[in-house]
Amino acid sequence: MYDPNRLLDTLLKEFKLQSDKALARQLGFTSGVIAGLRSGTIPVTAWMLGWIAEYSGRSVEEVRRLLGDRRLKARLDFPVRKNSMVGKN
Repeated sequence: MYDPNRLLDTLLKEFKLQSDKALARQLGFTSGVIAGLRSGTIPVTAWMLGWIAEYSGRSVEEVRRLLGDRRLKARLDFPVRKNSMVGKN
């Protein structure tokens, strides 16, 4: 199940931090972003996943597992239209 709290709690323990404010400072986020992630009003973006993976020394796939994202592929945030001219001569 998708749960940003599990990811954030894991990072707090791993970095031996006492608060979300300290975690925000460590990651270079604002405390409002961390609060939004916890409440579900801000989604964890692909950029955030990459940043957290790089900072924590984990793979993006491992960070996604901690987050509870079990999709095989990430979905795009915008629709992709197939070009009707592709493959036609």
